[in-house]
Amino acid sequence: MNNRKPAVLRLQGGAEFKGWSFGYDGPCDGEAVFSTAMVGYPESLTDPSYSGQILCVSYPLVGNYGVPDEGPDKDGISLNFESEKIWARGLVISEYSFDYSHWNAVKSLDQWLREQKIPGIYGVDTRALTQELRDNGSQLAMIVPEGVQKDFPVPDPNQENQVAIVSCKEVIRYGSGSKKVVLVDCGVKHNILRCFVERGIELIRVPWDYDFNTLEWDGLFISNGPGNPGLCDVTVEHIREAMKRRKPIFGICMGNQLLARAAGAGTFKLKYGHRSHNQPARMVGTPTCVITSQNHGFAVDPKGLGADWEEWFVNMNDGTNEGIRHKSLPFCSVQFHPEASSGPTDSQFLFDEFISRL
Repeated sequence: MNNRKPAVLRLQGGAEFKGWSFGYDGPCDGEAVFSTAMVGYPESLTDPSYSGQILCVSYPLVGNYGVPDEGPDKDGISLNFESEKIWARGLVISEYSFDYSHWNAVKSLDQWLREQKIPGIYGVDTRALTQELRDNGSQLAMIVPEGVQKDFPVPDPNQENQVAIVSCKEVIRYGSGSKKVVLVDCGVKHNILRCFVERGIELIRVPWDYDFNTLEWDGLFISNGPGNPGLCDVTVEHIREAMKRRKPIFGICMGNQLLARAAGAGTFKLKYGHRSHNQPARMVGTPTCVITSQNHGFAVDPKGLGADWEEWFVNMNDGTNEGIRHKSLPFCSVQFHPEASSGPTDSQFLFDEFISRL
């Protein structure tokens, strides 16, 4: 701690937050966003939906339970992470715990960030930073260690197809079973893979722009992913074609936005997005409410949905769309993460409902 190096987080709007460098000793830039999750930094950092973003964790203490092993399980799925690498471009925290303790920890957060060349900054007033992002919206930002020259302008990750960056590059198969599900990888979290394999499904994971209509399948799943859904027109066209089969379709997060676009709706950018473990979503027309894990910066505008579609869930905080479904055909999607990891598992029953329709 005696050799700590000063660093600064700069926002495009002009605000600056001083702190100390940790992790990789270098600069980074991206869209600054905040998460109010209290745990789960290994899962969050490896969630492909954070591609292009600098993550501010509002919980005041980070690093105290270290980082677990990165190895895969027997199916080739990561044991503890949500992908094979860290996707967030930088990490902003208040207090860093230099000493960690957990039964499955194998390294410190600082060491892991250094290994993956991800800059971090600690000692930041993350309450003030979160208020800045809530008041003025998510902003382009940079982490700059002392002695480095870097300034705006920087590229806007929302103008780049982040889905194409994080998606797999070839077809990958997992598990075995009597039913086949094609998973369109827009940035899939590995716990989604686990949820299907554990339920006895043969899973065929395909790249975001792959024409999955050339394959035989019992159900179609459209995964979560980062960035702007307006840059995924080729996926939307493939989904529209798939609807003609009238076979079950299920989407999560980006999957909700792409299915909605295929159904005629539009999408729009939220002021600061939903990134937390405590977002309440109510099933429309019922008193049922689930507490959900979320990570997205865009939302569905349901006004464009056709007469055959309806809203399925709505957010209890801001009234935005949290899911859609077809009134007669087995097509549905949710904006939140029923697979959690990390976060609550209130809505994992949605996987069982989808599989029951296959």
